[in-house]
Amino acid sequence: MSEQKPRNASFLATMKAVFWSFFGVRKRKDYEHDAANLNPIHVIIAGLIGVVIFIGILVTVVRFAVSK
Repeated sequence: MSEQKPRNASFLATMKAVFWSFFGVRKRKDYEHDAANLNPIHVIIAGLIGVVIFIGILVTVVRFAVSK
């Protein structure tokens, strides 16, 4: 039986990893570190927050472009 190391990355570190993954830019070393340390629940929550922010930015840009 293998013991799993507790995932101890902060939520801010998770948000940073999710932010960079939106762009598809991540070093292999950083990816491996994230895979070992990030909490999956935090990743899901951070992804949902990132999507809401992204959609909000898109809606704002479209409204600005249409109003001109």
